[in-house]
Amino acid sequence: EEVPVTEIPAASKKISSISSSLRAIIRLRRRYRVQKKSRLHLELPREKPSELIHTRLLRRQLSLNRTSLYGSSMSFLDQTSFETSQYFTFDTSTEQYAMKKCKRKKNRRKSRVVLYPDKTKRYLPTEEKSKAKRCLLLLIVIIFFQILNAIENLDDNLQKYDLDGLEKTMHREVFGQKVAVESIMELLKDYLATHIHSKPLVISLNGPTGVGKSHVGWLLAKHFRSVMDNNFVLQYFVMHHCPNGVAPLTCEIDLSKKISDMVTRAEIEEKIPLFILDEVELMSPVLLDTLSRFFEPNQTNEFLNAIYVLISNIGGGEITKFVIQNASAELLHQQRGVEELLRIVQPVLINAHPLWKSANVIPFVLLEKSHVINCFLEEMRREGLYPDQKHIENLASQLNYYTTGDKQYSRMGCKQVVAKVNLL
Repeated sequence: EEVPVTEIPAASKKISSISSSLRAIIRLRRRYRVQKKSRLHLELPREKPSELIHTRLLRRQLSLNRTSLYGSSMSFLDQTSFETSQYFTFDTSTEQYAMKKCKRKKNRRKSRVVLYPDKTKRYLPTEEKSKAKRCLLLLIVIIFFQILNAIENLDDNLQKYDLDGLEKTMHREVFGQKVAVESIMELLKDYLATHIHSKPLVISLNGPTGVGKSHVGWLLAKHFRSVMDNNFVLQYFVMHHCPNGVAPLTCEIDLSKKISDMVTRAEIEEKIPLFILDEVELMSPVLLDTLSRFFEPNQTNEFLNAIYVLISNIGGGEITKFVIQNASAELLHQQRGVEELLRIVQPVLINAHPLWKSANVIPFVLLEKSHVINCFLEEMRREGLYPDQKHIENLASQLNYYTTGDKQYSRMGCKQVVAKVNLL
């Protein structure tokens, strides 16, 4: 049958309207792809040929699937335009993946270059050695040499006073007082090792009569006069320098002037003076007060560098009683016995005058009969007499003794030895 002429124009009008809209959409898609390509070429690096072919095939398949929906209405379009054209799509996952992969590669490349340069082995960074250890080691070495130098200087200062010779002399000539001699030498060595002190050295020799206190004072004076000078040793006997008829104030002024002058001269020559004060139990309270002011630590430097030796019989009765009661226990040759004896004697001395609070008390014990015999031998040698043993024992037996068990302690020590030898 023949189609009416009036229906043909109507169908052609519908096809033309559909094709015009499709052409407009295709133009817009082409422009969008062109702009997108130009933007991707500027931002992204060139892809590898295999990746480029893969993406183009995917895009071609997507575009064909979408254009099949239009049916036969698309048959009038030119097939060459479909082959060359690219269609719009919102699927950009492959592009984002490519961009992320490129950025990851760049980051890996940068980190590899920074941490582990090419053509080198991978090692941990070397630790820098601190210079503080070297400085600390150098400081320790300096301190060690300074201490060594100080010790050598102390030895030199002690050699100047020849304390080793003094110790040998005292052990040879002082009988029965080994502990007391060792205590005196220890105090002298500690004090004379340096010339800088916080207080003067005060040594108090206490004990009954005839046990060797005055003899130790005489040996000290003789030794220090030989190693220093006679001008820096003072022996003060109360009965001689301050007899009963002289006013105490006069004795105080005289003693203060002697101590001050000697201390001033000794400070100029960097020497330590020695003051030996015998018969202190006979001193008046005024003289004791004067001495206590010199013993104070808060003074000028020259008065701090001085040695005072106080010799007295104060506490002699307490020492005698302690020795007789503990003769069998051998406490006198032990440190515990010496400490017990000091606890007995010190309160007696402090009760006599407070100046003994700052003194180092050294008790002298009773002498045995064998010590008295040694005193006779030494005195006879000094006088040039032949030391007959039987004759010496006969002289020693004429003295009075305290008898406790198998031991005999002389009541007067070696006080009467000189008188007995002079009668020979």
